[in-house]
Amino acid sequence: MNLHEYQGKSILAKYGVPIQRGYVADTVEEALAAYDKLKEETGGDAAIVKAQIHAGGRGKGGGVKFSKDREAVKENSEAILGMMLKTPQTPGGMDGAGKKVNKILIAEDAYAPDFDACKEYYVSILMDRAAKTNVIIHSTEGGMDIEEVAEKTPHLVHTTYLDPEQGMQGFHAREVAFNLGLSGQAFKNMVKFISKLYQAYLGSDSSMIEINPCMHNTAKDDEIIAVDCKFSLDANALYRHKDLAAMRDVTEEDPVEVEAGEYGLNYVNLDGNVGCMVNGAGLAMATMDIIKLSGGEPANFLDVGGTADAARVEKAFRMILSDDKVEAILINIFGGIVRCDRVAQGVIDAYKNIGDIKVPIIVRLQGTNADIAKKMIDESGLNVKSAVLLQDAADRVKEVLA
Repeated sequence: MNLHEYQGKSILAKYGVPIQRGYVADTVEEALAAYDKLKEETGGDAAIVKAQIHAGGRGKGGGVKFSKDREAVKENSEAILGMMLKTPQTPGGMDGAGKKVNKILIAEDAYAPDFDACKEYYVSILMDRAAKTNVIIHSTEGGMDIEEVAEKTPHLVHTTYLDPEQGMQGFHAREVAFNLGLSGQAFKNMVKFISKLYQAYLGSDSSMIEINPCMHNTAKDDEIIAVDCKFSLDANALYRHKDLAAMRDVTEEDPVEVEAGEYGLNYVNLDGNVGCMVNGAGLAMATMDIIKLSGGEPANFLDVGGTADAARVEKAFRMILSDDKVEAILINIFGGIVRCDRVAQGVIDAYKNIGDIKVPIIVRLQGTNADIAKKMIDESGLNVKSAVLLQDAADRVKEVLA
């Protein structure tokens, strides 16, 4: 589950990680009130207006604005609130529709009093699944172009691995500070920063924390602070964090995926032309492979679970059909817990309830009462084709896409 910058920073602050101070606002009036409060605390006239969406690269799309005074905060807040912000990480990239900005963060000017006295780094903590361990990725080249740095100058990106059983040791944090070329008080501050950041990562059951930029200000006693924050939580651990689960912003998520979750369906929207409906994540992945081998592209990942009753099948149908790129639907169900004939009846009922379905449907049912189910599909009189083997299903998909 992804969080907004202001939400991630609130978690970091709880664990003692130094952050760029700021207050979130939904309206221009709230933004000005936030500015007044911030000015009273910091004594500075300047502030930063930052769009709050679940995507990086906001500055490239005009979603982060330096504001020299209160009037500039007002102008920038009016411009950013409600805008469709396009960044390299929003759907479709800079050429896509973008994401609507519903909230902004009014943040302190962390680069004061001397911009040239500040140095930006990149720091992130995540799980390296291949290595089966946590890793701190860090670089001296922080900022909006970190992806380009990783691609063109990979030697500038460092990794420090942490065994989950041993946890973070002192030498891990020192290694990061050393790789970033720090010394003296800045070295000590970075060691503290990394140690507390890892505590926040573990304590919140995070799947990733990315600080970019992590800023070193030599004009402020070599302070190290998180100027930006991208924070992702492990959804499987949210039952342990009711307060963090409450931070979910469904307006930032795919509405179809949100609806699927409400019905107990595991759905992920993709860019292909063949919709798939499967029970079981492993079989769903295999089904997506079948689609690829048949010359198609999966339009979605959809696991209806072990209780694929008529109501759930119909809801799954409607979600798949809401994607106008879908040219065919492949249903691949193994009847272990649920009987195949019951699934077949669900497919038939859903088809009739929905009405005129334009795209062809291939149904492969294996397991309990599979023979009965196949007969039901074949005799339904609907535009539904049955398959027995995986290869049969692949051939059917290829046939309808030809």
